[in-house]
Amino acid sequence: MMDPAQGQGHDEFSEQIAAAVEQYKSVTGELNTVMSAMKAKIRRLFANSEVQPLFITGRVKSPQSFAAKASRRLQENSETAPVLEFPNPLREIHDMVGIRIIVMLPHEIQQVASLIKSHRDSFDCRSDREKDIGSVESGTYGYSSRHLLLKTRSEPVVRKFQEALGKPVVASGNFVFEVQIRTVLQHAWSEMEHDIRFKHPGEAAWNPQIDRHFTATAAMLETVEDYFTDIDELYHRLNGYHDQQGAGSEPLTGEKIGEIWQTLLPHVDRKRDDDWSWAAELLGAHGIGQTWQLAQLLDANVVTDVRAALDHRYSPGPDRLLDDVLLWRFGKDHIEKTSGGDLRREASLRRRLIQMNDYRSSHGPAAEN
Repeated sequence: MMDPAQGQGHDEFSEQIAAAVEQYKSVTGELNTVMSAMKAKIRRLFANSEVQPLFITGRVKSPQSFAAKASRRLQENSETAPVLEFPNPLREIHDMVGIRIIVMLPHEIQQVASLIKSHRDSFDCRSDREKDIGSVESGTYGYSSRHLLLKTRSEPVVRKFQEALGKPVVASGNFVFEVQIRTVLQHAWSEMEHDIRFKHPGEAAWNPQIDRHFTATAAMLETVEDYFTDIDELYHRLNGYHDQQGAGSEPLTGEKIGEIWQTLLPHVDRKRDDDWSWAAELLGAHGIGQTWQLAQLLDANVVTDVRAALDHRYSPGPDRLLDDVLLWRFGKDHIEKTSGGDLRREASLRRRLIQMNDYRSSHGPAAEN
Protein backbone atom coordinates (compact mmCIF):
# COMPACT_ATOMS: atom_id res chain seq x y z
CA MET A 1 0.00 0.00 0.00
CA MET A 2 1.32 3.47 -0.84
CA ASP A 3 1.53 6.04 1.94
CA PRO A 4 2.16 9.75 1.57
CA ALA A 5 5.38 10.92 3.15
CA GLN A 6 5.47 14.65 3.64
CA GLY A 7 7.77 17.00 5.49
CA GLN A 8 10.91 15.66 3.77
CA GLY A 9 14.17 17.57 4.08
CA HIS A 10 16.40 18.42 1.15
CA ASP A 11 16.54 15.50 -1.26
CA GLU A 12 16.75 14.71 -4.95
CA PHE A 13 13.31 16.28 -5.57
CA SER A 14 13.81 19.57 -3.72
CA GLU A 15 15.15 21.58 -6.64
CA GLN A 16 12.48 20.23 -8.98
CA ILE A 17 9.75 21.18 -6.51
CA ALA A 18 11.23 24.62 -5.84
CA ALA A 19 11.37 25.35 -9.57
CA ALA A 20 7.73 24.31 -10.02
CA VAL A 21 6.66 26.55 -7.11
CA GLU A 22 8.51 29.54 -8.55
CA GLN A 23 6.92 28.94 -11.94
CA TYR A 24 3.51 28.68 -10.25
CA LYS A 25 4.04 31.99 -8.46
CA SER A 26 4.84 33.66 -11.78
CA VAL A 27 1.45 32.74 -13.30
CA THR A 28 -0.94 33.29 -10.38
CA GLY A 29 -2.24 36.42 -12.12
CA GLU A 30 -3.18 34.43 -15.22
CA LEU A 31 -4.71 31.72 -13.01
CA ASN A 32 -6.90 34.30 -11.28
CA THR A 33 -8.15 35.35 -14.70
CA VAL A 34 -8.93 31.70 -15.50
CA MET A 35 -10.74 31.33 -12.17
CA SER A 36 -12.89 34.43 -12.77
CA ALA A 37 -13.77 33.25 -16.28
CA MET A 38 -14.76 29.76 -15.09
CA LYS A 39 -16.82 31.16 -12.23
CA ALA A 40 -18.69 33.44 -14.62
CA LYS A 41 -19.22 30.62 -17.12
CA ILE A 42 -20.65 28.32 -14.45
CA ARG A 43 -22.87 31.08 -13.10
CA ARG A 44 -24.35 31.54 -16.59
CA LEU A 45 -25.42 27.88 -16.63
CA PHE A 46 -28.04 28.72 -13.98
CA ALA A 47 -29.57 31.66 -15.87
CA ASN A 48 -32.76 29.75 -16.76
CA SER A 49 -32.44 26.88 -14.32
CA GLU A 50 -35.02 25.84 -11.74
CA VAL A 51 -32.29 25.21 -9.19
CA GLN A 52 -30.47 28.35 -8.05
CA PRO A 53 -27.32 28.32 -5.89
CA LEU A 54 -27.17 30.54 -2.84
CA PHE A 55 -23.78 31.75 -4.02
CA ILE A 56 -20.77 30.75 -6.14
CA THR A 57 -17.20 31.50 -5.11
CA GLY A 58 -13.80 30.79 -6.57
CA ARG A 59 -10.18 30.65 -5.44
CA VAL A 60 -6.72 30.03 -6.80
CA LYS A 61 -4.54 27.70 -4.75
CA SER A 62 -2.01 29.65 -2.69
CA PRO A 63 1.70 29.12 -3.46
CA GLN A 64 2.12 27.59 0.02
CA SER A 65 -0.69 25.10 -0.57
CA PHE A 66 0.65 24.32 -4.05
CA ALA A 67 4.12 23.72 -2.61
CA ALA A 68 2.74 21.37 0.04
CA LYS A 69 0.85 19.32 -2.53
CA ALA A 70 3.74 19.30 -5.01
CA SER A 71 6.00 17.99 -2.22
CA ARG A 72 3.96 14.87 -1.51
CA ARG A 73 5.98 11.67 -1.70
CA LEU A 74 4.73 8.14 -2.08
CA GLN A 75 6.63 5.13 -0.84
CA GLU A 76 5.63 1.53 -1.50
CA ASN A 77 7.46 0.21 1.56
CA SER A 78 10.54 0.92 3.67
CA GLU A 79 12.82 -0.78 1.16
CA THR A 80 11.77 1.22 -1.90
CA ALA A 81 12.75 4.77 -2.74
CA PRO A 82 10.07 7.46 -2.45
CA VAL A 83 8.65 9.06 -5.57
CA LEU A 84 6.72 12.26 -6.10
CA GLU A 85 2.94 11.88 -6.19
CA PHE A 86 2.81 14.69 -8.78
CA PRO A 87 6.01 14.56 -10.88
CA ASN A 88 4.61 17.31 -13.14
CA PRO A 89 2.62 19.37 -10.63
CA LEU A 90 1.66 22.19 -12.99
CA ARG A 91 -0.14 19.65 -15.18
CA GLU A 92 -1.15 17.03 -12.63
CA ILE A 93 -2.51 19.06 -9.72
CA HIS A 94 -6.13 19.64 -10.69
CA ASP A 95 -7.33 21.94 -7.94
CA MET A 96 -5.10 24.93 -8.71
CA VAL A 97 -8.40 26.60 -9.60
CA GLY A 98 -11.40 25.76 -7.44
CA ILE A 99 -15.03 26.82 -7.73
CA ARG A 100 -17.52 26.33 -4.89
CA ILE A 101 -21.24 26.18 -5.46
CA ILE A 102 -23.30 26.52 -2.28
CA VAL A 103 -26.94 25.39 -2.24
CA MET A 104 -29.69 25.30 0.36
CA LEU A 105 -30.75 21.64 0.51
CA PRO A 106 -29.04 18.26 -0.06
CA HIS A 107 -31.17 17.25 -3.06
CA GLU A 108 -30.04 20.39 -4.89
CA ILE A 109 -26.46 19.06 -4.94
CA GLN A 110 -27.51 16.36 -7.41
CA GLN A 111 -29.49 18.86 -9.48
CA VAL A 112 -26.51 21.20 -9.74
CA ALA A 113 -24.10 18.39 -10.63
CA SER A 114 -26.46 17.05 -13.29
CA LEU A 115 -26.93 20.52 -14.79
CA ILE A 116 -23.20 21.14 -15.07
CA LYS A 117 -22.48 17.71 -16.54
CA SER A 118 -25.25 18.13 -19.12
CA HIS A 119 -23.40 21.10 -20.68
CA ARG A 120 -20.90 18.96 -22.53
CA ASP A 121 -20.30 21.75 -25.01
CA SER A 122 -18.81 23.82 -22.16
CA PHE A 123 -17.03 21.26 -19.99
CA ASP A 124 -15.87 17.68 -20.07
CA CYS A 125 -16.51 16.07 -16.68
CA ARG A 126 -13.46 13.94 -15.85
CA SER A 127 -14.47 12.91 -12.34
CA ASP A 128 -17.50 13.02 -10.06
CA ARG A 129 -17.00 11.96 -6.47
CA GLU A 130 -18.79 12.21 -3.14
CA LYS A 131 -15.94 13.21 -0.87
CA ASP A 132 -17.21 12.63 2.61
CA ILE A 133 -15.04 11.25 5.35
CA GLY A 134 -18.20 10.74 7.37
CA SER A 135 -20.37 8.47 5.26
CA VAL A 136 -23.36 6.22 5.65
CA GLU A 137 -21.23 3.22 4.70
CA SER A 138 -18.63 3.82 7.40
CA GLY A 139 -21.18 4.80 10.05
CA THR A 140 -19.40 8.05 10.88
CA TYR A 141 -19.92 11.77 10.40
CA GLY A 142 -17.61 14.43 9.02
CA TYR A 143 -16.72 16.35 5.87
CA SER A 144 -19.24 16.09 3.07
CA SER A 145 -19.07 17.59 -0.41
CA ARG A 146 -19.54 16.66 -4.07
CA HIS A 147 -16.40 17.19 -6.13
CA LEU A 148 -16.35 17.43 -9.91
CA LEU A 149 -13.24 17.69 -12.04
CA LEU A 150 -14.09 19.63 -15.18
CA LYS A 151 -11.95 20.09 -18.26
CA THR A 152 -12.30 23.23 -20.36
CA ARG A 153 -12.51 23.11 -24.13
CA SER A 154 -10.15 25.44 -26.04
CA GLU A 155 -10.70 28.36 -23.64
CA PRO A 156 -8.83 31.55 -24.73
CA VAL A 157 -8.06 32.60 -21.11
CA VAL A 158 -6.64 29.15 -20.43
CA ARG A 159 -4.50 29.39 -23.53
CA LYS A 160 -3.01 32.67 -22.26
CA PHE A 161 -2.20 31.03 -18.93
CA GLN A 162 -0.55 28.11 -20.70
CA GLU A 163 1.44 30.44 -22.94
CA ALA A 164 2.70 32.21 -19.81
CA LEU A 165 3.85 28.85 -18.42
CA GLY A 166 5.83 28.14 -21.55
CA LYS A 167 7.27 24.82 -22.62
CA PRO A 168 6.72 21.93 -22.13
CA VAL A 169 3.08 22.97 -21.56
CA VAL A 170 1.08 23.05 -24.80
CA ALA A 171 -1.23 26.06 -25.14
CA SER A 172 -4.29 24.02 -26.05
CA GLY A 173 -6.87 25.91 -23.99
CA ASN A 174 -7.76 22.66 -22.21
CA PHE A 175 -7.43 22.78 -18.43
CA VAL A 176 -8.77 20.72 -15.52
CA PHE A 177 -10.18 22.49 -12.47
CA GLU A 178 -12.25 21.46 -9.47
CA VAL A 179 -15.86 22.29 -8.60
CA GLN A 180 -17.13 21.63 -5.08
CA ILE A 181 -20.88 21.48 -4.49
CA ARG A 182 -22.21 21.47 -0.94
CA THR A 183 -25.04 22.78 1.20
CA VAL A 184 -24.69 25.95 3.23
CA LEU A 185 -24.51 23.91 6.45
CA GLN A 186 -21.88 21.56 5.02
CA HIS A 187 -19.97 24.65 3.89
CA ALA A 188 -20.05 26.24 7.35
CA TRP A 189 -18.84 23.00 8.96
CA SER A 190 -16.03 22.43 6.47
CA GLU A 191 -14.81 26.03 6.72
CA MET A 192 -14.61 25.81 10.51
CA GLU A 193 -12.98 22.38 10.41
CA HIS A 194 -10.45 23.42 7.76
CA ASP A 195 -9.58 26.58 9.66
CA ILE A 196 -8.76 24.65 12.84
CA ARG A 197 -7.27 21.44 11.45
CA PHE A 198 -5.23 22.79 8.56
CA LYS A 199 -4.56 26.47 9.19
CA HIS A 200 -3.72 25.97 12.87
CA PRO A 201 -2.44 22.39 13.10
CA GLY A 202 -0.24 22.88 16.17
CA GLU A 203 -0.23 19.67 18.18
CA ALA A 204 0.07 21.56 21.47
CA ALA A 205 -3.39 23.03 20.97
CA TRP A 206 -5.02 19.76 19.91
CA ASN A 207 -7.33 17.70 22.11
CA PRO A 208 -9.55 14.64 21.40
CA GLN A 209 -12.53 16.74 22.52
CA ILE A 210 -12.16 18.79 19.34
CA ASP A 211 -12.59 15.62 17.25
CA ARG A 212 -15.65 14.67 19.33
CA HIS A 213 -17.21 18.09 18.89
CA PHE A 214 -16.61 18.11 15.13
CA THR A 215 -18.19 14.66 14.85
CA ALA A 216 -21.15 15.70 17.01
CA THR A 217 -21.81 18.90 15.06
CA ALA A 218 -21.59 17.03 11.74
CA ALA A 219 -24.25 14.61 12.99
CA MET A 220 -26.47 17.44 14.25
CA LEU A 221 -26.17 19.36 11.00
CA GLU A 222 -27.16 16.27 9.01
CA THR A 223 -30.26 15.96 11.21
CA VAL A 224 -31.05 19.65 10.68
CA GLU A 225 -30.71 19.19 6.93
CA ASP A 226 -33.14 16.28 7.08
CA TYR A 227 -35.66 18.53 8.84
CA PHE A 228 -35.08 21.33 6.34
CA THR A 229 -35.73 18.84 3.54
CA ASP A 230 -38.97 17.72 5.21
CA ILE A 231 -40.04 21.36 5.59
CA ASP A 232 -39.29 22.08 1.93
CA GLU A 233 -41.22 19.00 0.76
CA LEU A 234 -44.20 19.84 2.99
CA TYR A 235 -44.22 23.45 1.82
CA HIS A 236 -44.33 22.46 -1.84
CA ARG A 237 -46.95 19.78 -1.20
CA LEU A 238 -49.22 22.28 0.59
CA ASN A 239 -48.75 24.83 -2.16
CA GLY A 240 -49.72 22.14 -4.64
CA TYR A 241 -52.94 21.39 -2.74
CA HIS A 242 -53.99 25.05 -3.03
CA ASP A 243 -53.03 25.40 -6.70
CA GLN A 244 -56.42 25.36 -8.43
CA GLN A 245 -54.82 25.15 -11.88
CA GLY A 246 -52.42 22.36 -10.95
CA ALA A 247 -52.37 19.63 -8.30
CA GLY A 248 -55.22 21.35 -6.45
CA SER A 249 -57.62 20.45 -9.26
CA GLU A 250 -57.21 16.70 -8.70
CA PRO A 251 -60.50 14.93 -7.81
CA LEU A 252 -61.09 13.79 -4.25
CA THR A 253 -60.92 10.03 -4.20
CA GLY A 254 -60.92 8.23 -0.87
CA GLU A 255 -57.18 7.70 -1.17
CA LYS A 256 -56.62 11.39 -1.94
CA ILE A 257 -58.71 12.48 1.04
CA GLY A 258 -56.59 10.27 3.28
CA GLU A 259 -53.38 11.69 1.87
CA ILE A 260 -54.50 15.31 2.35
CA TRP A 261 -55.75 14.62 5.85
CA GLN A 262 -52.54 12.90 6.93
CA THR A 263 -50.54 15.80 5.50
CA LEU A 264 -52.57 18.63 7.06
CA LEU A 265 -53.63 16.92 10.28
CA PRO A 266 -51.19 14.08 10.98
CA HIS A 267 -51.91 14.37 14.72
CA VAL A 268 -55.59 13.56 14.09
CA ASP A 269 -55.24 10.21 12.35
CA ARG A 270 -56.88 7.60 14.53
CA LYS A 271 -58.73 5.72 11.81
CA ARG A 272 -58.77 1.97 12.25
CA ASP A 273 -58.86 1.44 8.49
CA ASP A 274 -58.17 3.26 5.24
CA ASP A 275 -61.83 3.62 4.30
CA TRP A 276 -62.52 7.27 3.60
CA SER A 277 -65.78 6.62 1.75
CA TRP A 278 -67.96 8.25 4.41
CA ALA A 279 -65.73 11.32 4.37
CA ALA A 280 -66.13 11.44 0.58
CA GLU A 281 -69.93 11.30 0.98
CA LEU A 282 -69.92 14.15 3.49
CA LEU A 283 -67.75 16.31 1.25
CA GLY A 284 -69.75 15.40 -1.87
CA ALA A 285 -72.95 16.57 -0.19
CA HIS A 286 -71.53 20.11 -0.30
CA GLY A 287 -70.01 19.90 -3.76
CA ILE A 288 -66.47 19.58 -2.41
CA GLY A 289 -64.85 17.38 -5.01
CA GLN A 290 -61.40 18.84 -5.66
CA THR A 291 -58.18 18.85 -3.67
CA TRP A 292 -57.98 22.63 -3.20
CA GLN A 293 -61.47 22.72 -1.70
CA LEU A 294 -60.60 20.20 1.02
CA ALA A 295 -57.27 21.92 1.73
CA GLN A 296 -59.13 25.20 2.14
CA LEU A 297 -61.77 23.58 4.36
CA LEU A 298 -59.20 22.07 6.74
CA ASP A 299 -57.85 25.46 7.81
CA ALA A 300 -55.83 25.08 11.01
CA ASN A 301 -57.57 28.01 12.71
CA VAL A 302 -60.99 26.54 11.95
CA VAL A 303 -59.98 23.16 13.35
CA THR A 304 -58.76 24.90 16.52
CA ASP A 305 -62.06 26.78 16.89
CA VAL A 306 -64.11 23.63 16.34
CA ARG A 307 -62.16 21.79 19.02
CA ALA A 308 -62.57 24.68 21.45
CA ALA A 309 -66.29 25.08 20.70
CA LEU A 310 -67.16 21.42 21.25
CA ASP A 311 -64.59 20.63 23.93
CA HIS A 312 -64.69 16.95 22.99
CA ARG A 313 -64.56 14.56 25.92
CA TYR A 314 -62.54 12.19 23.71
CA SER A 315 -60.23 13.30 20.92
CA PRO A 316 -62.23 12.85 17.71
CA GLY A 317 -61.01 10.73 14.82
CA PRO A 318 -60.86 12.06 11.25
CA ASP A 319 -64.47 11.18 10.31
CA ARG A 320 -65.95 12.90 13.37
CA LEU A 321 -63.69 15.95 13.13
CA LEU A 322 -64.47 16.36 9.42
CA ASP A 323 -68.18 16.16 10.24
CA ASP A 324 -67.72 18.90 12.84
CA VAL A 325 -65.70 21.13 10.49
CA LEU A 326 -68.40 20.83 7.82
CA LEU A 327 -71.05 21.65 10.43
CA TRP A 328 -69.05 24.71 11.44
CA ARG A 329 -68.77 25.80 7.81
CA PHE A 330 -72.29 25.04 6.51
CA GLY A 331 -74.45 25.03 9.66
CA LYS A 332 -78.09 23.94 9.16
CA ASP A 333 -77.37 23.15 5.52
CA HIS A 334 -75.02 20.39 6.66
CA ILE A 335 -77.71 18.91 8.90
CA GLU A 336 -80.28 18.88 6.11
CA LYS A 337 -77.91 17.35 3.55
CA THR A 338 -76.28 14.67 5.66
CA SER A 339 -78.68 13.56 8.41
CA GLY A 340 -80.48 11.30 5.92
CA GLY A 341 -83.59 10.92 8.09
CA ASP A 342 -81.51 9.58 11.00
CA LEU A 343 -83.16 11.31 13.98
CA ARG A 344 -80.33 10.49 16.38
CA ARG A 345 -77.74 11.96 13.99
CA GLU A 346 -79.91 15.02 13.37
CA ALA A 347 -80.30 15.63 17.12
CA SER A 348 -76.54 15.24 17.65
CA LEU A 349 -75.74 17.69 14.86
CA ARG A 350 -78.25 20.25 16.19
CA ARG A 351 -76.78 19.99 19.68
CA ARG A 352 -73.27 20.50 18.35
CA LEU A 353 -74.37 23.45 16.21
CA ILE A 354 -75.83 25.17 19.29
CA GLN A 355 -72.47 24.76 21.04
CA MET A 356 -70.69 26.23 18.02
CA ASN A 357 -73.04 29.21 17.84
CA ASP A 358 -72.61 29.87 21.56
CA TYR A 359 -68.84 29.77 21.10
CA ARG A 360 -69.05 32.18 18.17
CA SER A 361 -71.18 34.57 20.16
CA SER A 362 -68.81 34.61 23.11
CA HIS A 363 -65.62 34.91 21.05
CA GLY A 364 -66.73 37.56 18.56
CA PRO A 365 -65.63 38.06 14.93
CA ALA A 366 -62.41 36.06 15.36
CA ALA A 367 -64.46 32.85 15.51
CA GLU A 368 -66.74 33.63 12.58
CA ASN A 369 -64.56 32.29 9.74
